[in-house]
Amino acid sequence: MDQLIQAITVYALPVLFAITLHEAAHGYAARHFGDNTAYMMGRLSLNPARHIDPVGTILVPLVLYFATGGSFLFGYAKPVPVNFGALRNPKRDMVWVALAGPASNFAQAFLYGLAVLVMNRLGVRELFFFDVARAGILVNLVMFVFNLFPIPPLDGGRVLVGLLPLRQALALSRIEPYGFFIVMALVLTNIATTVWLIPLMRVSQTLLGLLLSPFGMIL
Repeated sequence: MDQLIQAITVYALPVLFAITLHEAAHGYAARHFGDNTAYMMGRLSLNPARHIDPVGTILVPLVLYFATGGSFLFGYAKPVPVNFGALRNPKRDMVWVALAGPASNFAQAFLYGLAVLVMNRLGVRELFFFDVARAGILVNLVMFVFNLFPIPPLDGGRVLVGLLPLRQALALSRIEPYGFFIVMALVLTNIATTVWLIPLMRVSQTLLGLLLSPFGMIL
């Protein structure tokens, strides 16, 4: 129980910001490309309360925490409504709207990494702040990689639908109602973790390190 409380204390804010900014990014991108659905429904907001989903934000992370022994933590918010038909170029713009969410997570991971460098430079000694920053890096990189998994309704699936020829795109889009359950099954059987998550996490960590290295030299 103490371990769970400690994990919640460290991960709560990074997870909350990660999923909130992820969904908001989708909404802002959709509006940029011509769809005002999220704006009209009050979902174009950075207020976490507008995006929290009791199952995805609370229950799923807890279940995954216990099911994987704390090695995998993932959550999601209420999806921001997007009317892809209202986009100026639906098939093309769908790709950019889908990529906006993962991109926001990679940007957050970068900022948390930068925070670690700044705290080291300032001589901060409070370990809690470092734990939260490292948790922010991990949570956002996991969300970045996981959401790029090429099965709808995950963002990677929507990107693939937008890139494929029409016939193949329609075939892939038909699995969307079952996509989340397929992905969860692949996660809990370690297939997605071994084949997708771990290799791409290594690539993402390497890329993040390269982007942070000039700031490390400066600081």
